Amino acid sequence: MEVPVVLHESGHVPGYAHPGDAGADLCTREAVVLAPGARATVPTGVAIALPDGFAAFVVPRSGLAAKRGLTVLNTPGTVDAGYRGEIKVTLLNTDRSEPVELAVGDRVAQLIVQRVERVTFVEVADLPGSVRGTGGHGSTGGSAALAAAAAGPSGTPHASPAEETQP
Repeated sequence: MEVPVVLHESGHVPGYAHPGDAGADLCTREAVVLAPGARATVPTGVAIALPDGFAAFVVPRSGLAAKRGLTVLNTPGTVDAGYRGEIKVTLLNTDRSEPVELAVGDRVAQLIVQRVERVTFVEVADLPGSVRGTGGHGSTGGSAALAAAAAGPSGTPHASPAEETQP
């Protein structure tokens, strides 16, 4: 699928680093220094025209997150098919002591294009049952941090608010 791209000053056409990559790199068209804990919205110099039935999602680059503490707020950022403006990325420096310096042309995020369905939402009195039910926000466990939080400060398991209200 070809996606039309208009470049603004200092913009770069989004590109894939390797065959099979899902995310195309987005670059900043302005130099910026993010102090520890600071955020900034940076322009990419890229505007695209997606066909109906598609959307693009702006996500962080894993290397910047792991090595520098740089992430993207509002992740994923949604670029709707009808949007024709410049894609901008709101970045956050999560490092507590080191600033992050970005030069013009630095890769700051990735753009993932996906097919999306448009649905009709219908109000009903009750939803059909499922295996998962209403469990969410860590209800399946899966990490030591969640287990420690469930145990509480004394190390003794305690009930979640949902468990406390059940008979």
